[in-house]
Amino acid sequence: MNPHAKLISIMSLLLGTTITISSNHWMMAWTGLEINTLAILPLISKPHHPRAIEAAVKYFLVQAAASALVLFSSMSNAWATGQWDITQLSHPMSCLLLTVAIAMKLGLVPFHFWYPEVLQGSSLTTALLLSTAMKFPPITILFLTSHSLNPTLLTSLAIASTALGGWMGLNQTQT
Repeated sequence: MNPHAKLISIMSLLLGTTITISSNHWMMAWTGLEINTLAILPLISKPHHPRAIEAAVKYFLVQAAASALVLFSSMSNAWATGQWDITQLSHPMSCLLLTVAIAMKLGLVPFHFWYPEVLQGSSLTTALLLSTAMKFPPITILFLTSHSLNPTLLTSLAIASTALGGWMGLNQTQT
């Protein structure tokens, strides 16, 4: 990969993460998530073999669906409450949709099937980025809205992800 293209991708990752983490408005948070998704795609597909291209397509489709759910959740909350502020999430349907969207973006248990396949098709450095830096923006949104989300659902997602992740990690041979 061209060093300038790689630099632009890395800078875009930093920009998208910064925008999402520092935003109070749903549209800015969504914009940062989209910048992150588009910035990591060239890094995933860099090796130019079919497995890397397949991983990039899977990552894009899952992240696009999750971003659409984030956008729909924020719009339905704005419709119900008149607020576009992230901390003013109060509509129950919006809370549920946001929880599902964040679970998809993080690769939590009910929505985790894409994650090992994307990691297997990526290089080690890109897999490290996907497993660490790409998790900061969704976790920040989860933290900002945690007072509105269902704690029982979040706890069950966390316990199920920990248990199934550890159990299935024993069976993983290619990561």
